[in-house]
Amino acid sequence: MIRKVIALACAAATLLLAACNTIQGAGKDIERGGEKLQGAAEKAKQ
Repeated sequence: MIRKVIALACAAATLLLAACNTIQGAGKDIERGGEKLQGAAEKAKQ
């Protein structure tokens, strides 16, 4: 289950990075992706 979540998060991050046009936008996209991944990991622990 965790592997699927991580794979999905990586795929989403790849799409977000491909869609952004600036370094600042990439940083924000990466930060959001990390937050989502962290939230999914916390839910999986419970």
